[in-house]
Amino acid sequence: MRSEQVNIMVFEVAGSSICVSSDDGQIVHDRIAAALREGKKVKLSFMNVESLTSAFLNAAIGQLYGEFSEEVIRGGLSVTEMAQDDMGLLKQVVVTAKEFFRDPSRFKKAHAEALEEKDAD
Repeated sequence: MRSEQVNIMVFEVAGSSICVSSDDGQIVHDRIAAALREGKKVKLSFMNVESLTSAFLNAAIGQLYGEFSEEVIRGGLSVTEMAQDDMGLLKQVVVTAKEFFRDPSRFKKAHAEALEEKDAD
């Protein structure tokens, strides 16, 4: 069985070469997740994207790790035409997402403790 491939152009979905908003990332995520649920492969192109933030990447790609196994993501999602600096940012987002979804309560506890310390200042 040959798997169909869905091509997603981040520039077109976000409507801009500046991809900084988690709202835009969520739109990209929803398209990726829908295709993966249907067993399709996704080619995610960052052609013409000039600026990326971790907020955008967390929404677009990071939260996939809470919905799909790493095997499904690795086998079903390919990223192309991404600047080298942005690849480093994406790798960090993926590492953090995997750690978070492995033990979300640990992250929530650490976040709550950080907020308590901030309030004490």
